[in-house]
Amino acid sequence: MSKHLNFLRASAVAVCFALPAFAQEEPSLDTVVATVNGEAITLGDMISIRAGLQPQYQQLPPETLFASILEQLVQQTALSQALGDNVPQYIEIALNNERRTLMAGEALEAFVASNEVSDEELQTAYQDRFANFEGEAEYNASHILVGTEEEAVEIRRQLQDGADFAETAKEKSTGPSGASGGSLGWFGKGQMVKPFEDAVAELAVGEISQPVQTQFGWHLIILNDARKSEAPSFEEARQELLNDAQRKAVQGYIAKQAAAADVDQTGAEGIDPAVLQRIDLLNPVRVQE
Repeated sequence: MSKHLNFLRASAVAVCFALPAFAQEEPSLDTVVATVNGEAITLGDMISIRAGLQPQYQQLPPETLFASILEQLVQQTALSQALGDNVPQYIEIALNNERRTLMAGEALEAFVASNEVSDEELQTAYQDRFANFEGEAEYNASHILVGTEEEAVEIRRQLQDGADFAETAKEKSTGPSGASGGSLGWFGKGQMVKPFEDAVAELAVGEISQPVQTQFGWHLIILNDARKSEAPSFEEARQELLNDAQRKAVQGYIAKQAAAADVDQTGAEGIDPAVLQRIDLLNPVRVQE
């Protein structure tokens, strides 16, 4: 082989390595991933489809999702093209409603993002809400559950004679709390069935109730302690306060935008509200089929 030819080939390889590498253009929402009869399917279309999937499907491997979403979009595009320019009115209406909903949601997102609620505002809201807070009654009680009133009366007599409540509960209570000495821990209004709750509310700390009947059987209850619920701390209430503040701000913004708009609703006058049930008006051909 000619020395000159070898030299030229070596030189060509050297030149290739010396040339700057052209990096592949970074994908964007407008990147066309496929065309169907000239109609483009973009990466943005695919990302939007993926974002709308249920969480369990979003967790599929990216290569699986990519191929599946692309195939779906290709098939849907080909099918939609079968209609040509004959787009049913109900589809146009649905698309318009969807666009309106998305645009309204975007406007609210932008409003919330540009109108952050300060810590000072949240602190003021916290003080306003909890300045005169009065806690509800909470109780710590234990009970012994048995099947008959006679059993309950006899056990109460034993307790009055000095038997230990917790040990007696472990021995004789049929309820699931029996193993822990009948302890029910702390509870508030509405957490126990009413006859039980009413009986607890009448007890003094350390007092044992008369037999109390509920649908579960007969109870003997001892009130271990009582207290008033405390107001949540600022940090505990922070998210709820923030949600309330944002909700009020959004409601005010919506009202302001609606009030500033030139609205004419005279077209709705005289229309029977029952017409909303006329699905056949949207797609009369399909209804007839």
